[in-house]
Amino acid sequence: MKLSVMQENLARGLQVVSRAVSARSTLPVLNNVLLRTEDGGLKLTATNLEIGITYWVPGKIENAGAMTVPARLLTDIVNGLPANERVDLEQQAQETLHITAGRFETHVKGIDAEEFPAIPSAGERPTTCIPQNVLRGALEEVTFAAATDEARPILTGVLAKFEGNQLTLAAADNYRIAVKTIPILDAVEETSVVVPARSLHELSRVLADTEDPIDLVLSPSRNQILFHLEGVDLVSRLIDGQFPNYQQVIPKSYTTRAMVDRDQLLKAVRLASLIASSSANIVKLHVGKDAETGLTVSAAADVGDNKSDVEAQVEGDGTTIAFNARYLIDVLANVSADRFSIELNGPLSPGVFRPVEDGQYVHVVMPVKTTS
Repeated sequence: MKLSVMQENLARGLQVVSRAVSARSTLPVLNNVLLRTEDGGLKLTATNLEIGITYWVPGKIENAGAMTVPARLLTDIVNGLPANERVDLEQQAQETLHITAGRFETHVKGIDAEEFPAIPSAGERPTTCIPQNVLRGALEEVTFAAATDEARPILTGVLAKFEGNQLTLAAADNYRIAVKTIPILDAVEETSVVVPARSLHELSRVLADTEDPIDLVLSPSRNQILFHLEGVDLVSRLIDGQFPNYQQVIPKSYTTRAMVDRDQLLKAVRLASLIASSSANIVKLHVGKDAETGLTVSAAADVGDNKSDVEAQVEGDGTTIAFNARYLIDVLANVSADRFSIELNGPLSPGVFRPVEDGQYVHVVMPVKTTS
């Protein structure tokens, strides 16, 4: 293998694929990135066996070939080279990569490419495609709600339900549920898969704020999903199991509804959380009755107390409910909306948060029981 690439292109590619490099693998090759000449350039691939990312770097090939080298070491070396410099890569004897750029020269020991796991490519016809900005926005509003505790592996994933011309994404842990429905460009027969939230988090980082589509390919065996956009492939294993019926947890009606400015409420909850952090992180929302003044956010602990009034349009009964401040901050900070509707059914029922101008998103937060 012998070829030339530009430093900034190689650095960008390594930055993207390195997110899939295994951090704690017993297989040394999984700490490496695969370098392979293909399609008139350099194909970079990394995997941790759950997620695999491939990135194509344009280049000038003299000799074809493939090898693997330590991903972190190669990334650090390339980042340290001068920008806008041509980088020459040459595979030498005993799996050694010779790197030269200007006056800089480095040799890095690698591992035979044959030891690297096979990663599927986007050779099959796409199952469907979605504008990148639409999918990126939906992932940002949903994936944060997935569980991080491996005790229930199914909850560490995001349910992706394809139905006709739409895709519904749902994530949940034991305390909240986030659901977003978006349009897709090619109709699909009804099918559901569960994708690891970690994989979707990495996908959102490579998606651009553009209407250009990203292709989705479901493997025939339904054990992998592949996302393809220009120059990048991301393939992820799927989580086997039955995702909980989240629909039955979402209240169908409410006795109290308050419409508030998102920024005002977020600021009030963040201030209250400074006090609440020393006492189970509990903040209370008090919603006045129809004619009363809006909504009050409060917290009290041994270190002190806090109270903020937030303007709100209120319908129905007054009520007081307690939440974990973290869950309120998460939904208010991650969901793009000017105003939120908060739907309540008393202090012991889940609270429902909906962006006023987005009927395709709903977020449910479980209340915290308090002594008062």
